[in-house]
Amino acid sequence: MTCKLVYYGNKTLSSVAKAVENIDGAIASIIDRMFETMYKESGIGLAAPQVNLAKRIIVVDTGEGHNGKMALVNPVIKEKSDFTEPYDEGCLSLPGIRSEVIRPYSILLSGYNRDGKEVTFEAEGINARVLQHELDHLDGILFVDRIEKYKKDELRKELKRIKKMGR
Repeated sequence: MTCKLVYYGNKTLSSVAKAVENIDGAIASIIDRMFETMYKESGIGLAAPQVNLAKRIIVVDTGEGHNGKMALVNPVIKEKSDFTEPYDEGCLSLPGIRSEVIRPYSILLSGYNRDGKEVTFEAEGINARVLQHELDHLDGILFVDRIEKYKKDELRKELKRIKKMGR
């Protein structure tokens, strides 16, 4: 059973998600439903706020290496590389919109897996980008909040259209 996506303008997307206190069967079920939703929508990452859950949970599947598919609970970026790279990003909560975002090329990340085991690892390239994008969602930040004002102004009409989808 998939979750229902929420779109730009939804209050949960602009709020800071709450830490998960206990990783149990209910959290594992949310993770499974998030993966199903992400695959159904042809995404490579999904954060709980995108399905209207104010919890610090993300799922990712970039298809790239051992850090390509994962679920993380209460993830935290410990370090970011100084080297940054631009990339054209999109988002399931902002359908039809893409814009170049500059992010660190590599990160050191920690969090908990679906079994409650603490994990720490490095990610780079597309894996690092998607993880950073999803972690932004946990802090109420969308990729359009990271682009230059004039670019966001150019997207105003599209953003207004998407906002109406959520009603």
